[in-house]
Amino acid sequence: MSPAVRMGLYYGAIFIGTGASSPYLPVWFEHRGLSGAQIGLILSLPMLARAVSAPLLAIWADSFRLRRTALIIMAAVITGLFALMALPFGFAWWAVVWFAASSMFSTLSPLTDVIVLKRAARDGFNYGWPRGIGSAAFIVANIVVGWMVARGSPELVLVWMVAAAALASLCARLLLPPDEVHEGGPTPSFAERMAGLNGLLRDPVFMTAVISAGLIQSAHAFYYSFSALTWRQQGIPESMTGVLWAVGVAVEIGFLWFMEPLRRRAGPRRLLAIGGAAAVVRWTILAFSPPLWLIFPLQALHALSYAATFLASIQLAESLSTPRNASAGQAINSALSSGILAGLATMASGWLFDGYGAQGYLLMAAMALAGTLGALRLFGMRRLDPA
Repeated sequence: MSPAVRMGLYYGAIFIGTGASSPYLPVWFEHRGLSGAQIGLILSLPMLARAVSAPLLAIWADSFRLRRTALIIMAAVITGLFALMALPFGFAWWAVVWFAASSMFSTLSPLTDVIVLKRAARDGFNYGWPRGIGSAAFIVANIVVGWMVARGSPELVLVWMVAAAALASLCARLLLPPDEVHEGGPTPSFAERMAGLNGLLRDPVFMTAVISAGLIQSAHAFYYSFSALTWRQQGIPESMTGVLWAVGVAVEIGFLWFMEPLRRRAGPRRLLAIGGAAAVVRWTILAFSPPLWLIFPLQALHALSYAATFLASIQLAESLSTPRNASAGQAINSALSSGILAGLATMASGWLFDGYGAQGYLLMAAMALAGTLGALRLFGMRRLDPA
């Protein structure tokens, strides 16, 4: 089995879990009696802390000899935490357990990106191929779990999440290569790893890039948290929600697998600006509850609003960091894209959903516009000019 396929299958093990939790965990929480505001708060708390938790977890991960060791440990702990969510102790309990589980689960992908990006450069394969396999697994989970929820109980969402987390721990051991964290040298001290992190945080070019990408990515918050519920208000069943999400991820896969020549010609700055503009269009139209036939082409914009923006962000984070702080660079990028900015957007989304329904998407359109303007500022930064 080729390295690209092995790492793609590991991405699949991660995203078969997020393919269930992203659209359907809010449905599970609502089934357990929580309001939109409570759901938004629970989902947002780990995101708000991610600007701190993700870099710290990355620094901890770099203390091991092998990069995969931390991934094995975190996925095993997540399995236990997901199982504990089944206990009926109410809002405060779920908030604490989900905070711990989500903080670790959201760090699995950026730490994997460090391995795959390095292997892609070394072995000569397109990063988009293994990442696209993960997205395909996301589609499978969208459709299957949507079918299960429509015909059974929302409790099946949590059962799926527990099994997926256990699979991710096993696959990290069996599929990921035994790459060393610090090849050819001793493990840096904690102080040295913190210095690398601080250097990134003080870098205005790096921070402009990741904040701009973070605003565009975080503008997906209302969609991730409340699309299933807003579409249900429009009379669209949960089974169709899975299909709509699958359409979005299908075009994402197509972009990752087949648009590599276009990505290289465009460059990460232009890719980021294009993705931001697509997000503005997508969220603005969804705010006015368009008919089902129009939602399908809007879902196709996911290839730009998410996939193009995601690829641009990891390429910018990689190019603006060094081998010694690469994990921290990707963790900071992820922390902003799905962390504090997404947390604030998710928290606001709960209140907006309760008060305004689908019109909550308008705030997402404003965030995407701000990120697009930040992306345009990158064109004046010489460090990002082609050599």
